[in-house]
Amino acid sequence: MIVFRHADPRLPFLWEDARQPPGRWHGGGEGPAHYFSDTPDGAWAELLRHEEIRDPDDLATLRRAIWAVEIPDQEPAATPDLEPDIALGGPATYGRCREAARALRARGVTRLEAPAAALVAGGAHGHRVDAGLRTGSPRNARTIVLYGRRPSLVGWRAVHEGRPSDELLPRVRHFD
Repeated sequence: MIVFRHADPRLPFLWEDARQPPGRWHGGGEGPAHYFSDTPDGAWAELLRHEEIRDPDDLATLRRAIWAVEIPDQEPAATPDLEPDIALGGPATYGRCREAARALRARGVTRLEAPAAALVAGGAHGHRVDAGLRTGSPRNARTIVLYGRRPSLVGWRAVHEGRPSDELLPRVRHFD
């Protein structure tokens, strides 16, 4: 499976130790936890939500790498059993998400999948060419989190220093 991740272009695309800052699905000292999206739109939306970017003019200041990373299909995934307002909520909900992830990890789970919190339902779409560029069918983006060091993963830098299109901004589920 190919997944996508944004990163500072000066840094590797994966964390290698537990010094990683906490996120929705892991707390301080619980890393590395590698967050991916199943769509480029989802990866860009995570950045825009986290940085609280709402203004198209602010997009011109972004310079991020987008990595396409091949992850194993055969690794079993678990989905946390949380209400949508928790699984998709802002920072105030992260504690509950971390608790659910810890419970899954205590059972041996190393791969978690959840709806993408940063992108509205149906907010991901590709493109097709039919008498010009056309928007593809909408789909729901997913977040995939892999826990632990992953030296065997192979990533390809799809974009070295880029930014998303401003047409993505209305599809981002911004923090309230």
